[in-house]
Amino acid sequence: MLSAAQPTCFLIADISGYTGYLADVELDHAQDILADLIGAVVTALRPNFRLAKLEGDAAFTFLSAEKLDGSMLLDTIERCYFGFRRRRRDVRQATSCECGACRRIPDLDLKFVVHHGVAIHQKVAGHQELLGSDVIVVHRLLKNEVVEKLGMHAYALITRKCIDASDIEPAALGMREITETYDRIGDVPAWAHDLERRWQEEEARGRIRVTEEEATLSVSVPTRVPPQVAWQFLTTPGQRMTWQPWVTEVTVKGATGGRRGPGSANHCMHGKDAIVEEILDWRPYDYVTDRTILDTPGGPVKVLHTIELEPGTEGTTIHFRFAAPRTKREKEIMSEVAAAYGEALRAHLPGLVAQLDAALAAQDADGGPEPQLAGPRPGGLLAGLQPLEIIG
Repeated sequence: MLSAAQPTCFLIADISGYTGYLADVELDHAQDILADLIGAVVTALRPNFRLAKLEGDAAFTFLSAEKLDGSMLLDTIERCYFGFRRRRRDVRQATSCECGACRRIPDLDLKFVVHHGVAIHQKVAGHQELLGSDVIVVHRLLKNEVVEKLGMHAYALITRKCIDASDIEPAALGMREITETYDRIGDVPAWAHDLERRWQEEEARGRIRVTEEEATLSVSVPTRVPPQVAWQFLTTPGQRMTWQPWVTEVTVKGATGGRRGPGSANHCMHGKDAIVEEILDWRPYDYVTDRTILDTPGGPVKVLHTIELEPGTEGTTIHFRFAAPRTKREKEIMSEVAAAYGEALRAHLPGLVAQLDAALAAQDADGGPEPQLAGPRPGGLLAGLQPLEIIG
């Protein structure tokens, strides 16, 4: 007996250019390269998206959800694409081989198609199998006219149904509208997000981060969750009241197109008082830096604040760091505030760790084991390349 259909977000990450890449190249090397890159892609999407099936040069993944956090969806897609670009570079630099497969690694790129609908989740041989018309739609979207009509080669094609299930405004984010038409399906309105443009912006953007040496207050806590889970919990406004000392309400202002990131600001209410956090640097799963503005009886105090996620083999260590303010007046006030806040934060950290454990357990409970990834051959072309760590 089949289970009831569940609201689901479907995401297929497809390595584009692979069919042409295979022509007249050394297949052993090509298979090692594909296995490594697919592994990098799936690793970046987990655990927010679960792997349903590997389909040649594509990974079919899903997330069970009726409503989507649009910021988190775009963060996940972009972080995956940025990781793919860096891994592609690392793979090319890891070999001095000049065969066709190795020389043409830069020809490979990555695209995503994303759709929201319903699917029946059925376990087959211990793995999740997704059934339904929306599963067909997302696969048909792999054949589209984004390159021909919009000139994008690296992109995320996100259907209007997926946009409607989220809280983002695609036009305000620079996405371009397109309608794909398929036999027996009809028109599928969608928006295309240019990932090559986002990669160039990412590479050009300066970094702002409070280091351990620069911190006047530094608090760290080890956790058993991967960086993706920690990031989602720490940066989602609705979660802040459950773990952060003194916070009673959080609202986000200035988020272009509804997306959190540089230029937006968190207004954190501490009873009747508000603390403003102006986001300066936003690096999903790595760190976020803001300019925190404290309204004190001695006048406003401005300090840089970084939350950094340090992955390890057993989980992620979370670092909270505050830099020293610039002026003497602010430093004197901050020395008192830092002592009290540091003590309160340390007292709240066990609760944060427990909530992170519960969040990861809830994600694991959504489905059974995922398909195994085939890595490069031991002793093969990429044997000397540092493997990717999969945590959680």
